[in-house]
Amino acid sequence: MKRIYKTVAVVPAENGGWQVQLDARILRSPAKADLVLPTEGLAQAIAAEWDAQGETVKPDTMPMMQLASTCVDRVGPQRATILDGTAAYGGTDLLCYRADQPAALVERQAKGWQPLLDWAALRYDALLQVTAGIMHRAQDPAALNALKRALEELDAWQLTGVQNLVSLTGSLVLGLAAFEGRIDATQIFDLAELDESFQIEQWGEDDEARERRDGLKADLVASLRYLDLIKA
Repeated sequence: MKRIYKTVAVVPAENGGWQVQLDARILRSPAKADLVLPTEGLAQAIAAEWDAQGETVKPDTMPMMQLASTCVDRVGPQRATILDGTAAYGGTDLLCYRADQPAALVERQAKGWQPLLDWAALRYDALLQVTAGIMHRAQDPAALNALKRALEELDAWQLTGVQNLVSLTGSLVLGLAAFEGRIDATQIFDLAELDESFQIEQWGEDDEARERRDGLKADLVASLRYLDLIKA
């Protein structure tokens, strides 16, 4: 898309919140919904993304715009579906599926992952069971319901960020832990990529894997920045 605007500004929305203006036109979402943002910080970040565009507008270089649009166009209108899909990750949470060998990987998984499962058990009363291998292990419905209740307490803006973290990592516990400030962007990446990092240490890293990991790290950083920006 060619850039046809010259100026970018942040203005208060008529009924509360903030909006971005491109020249004199209010910015809308891809689905043409009003993009009323909950904080001035998020609005300023989105404005900066639009202002940084060159002659061609590249949506994939605007993560704050993408997340805000996802909230307005998808998460808000489809909250129940998004919530159910996010909660379902608890039943197959990455942190619950461990290796049975080699011993060094088993130890690393236990050291990195178990403290967060213990935290979730205390924080949400959600005790998840671990298993060795990839065969599915059913979790206690009470634990899964407890984690779902934690998601139900989130507003649409918060749920958007958490859902993104969960889908990127394959772990509901990691997403909630990052949302609550228990872990930062570096830690969530390291924990989500623990198995992959171990394999790289043994066999090295090819260009395709490096590109994938760099992209994942950038997406996680963006998601946590977004969650920080929506705080009042």
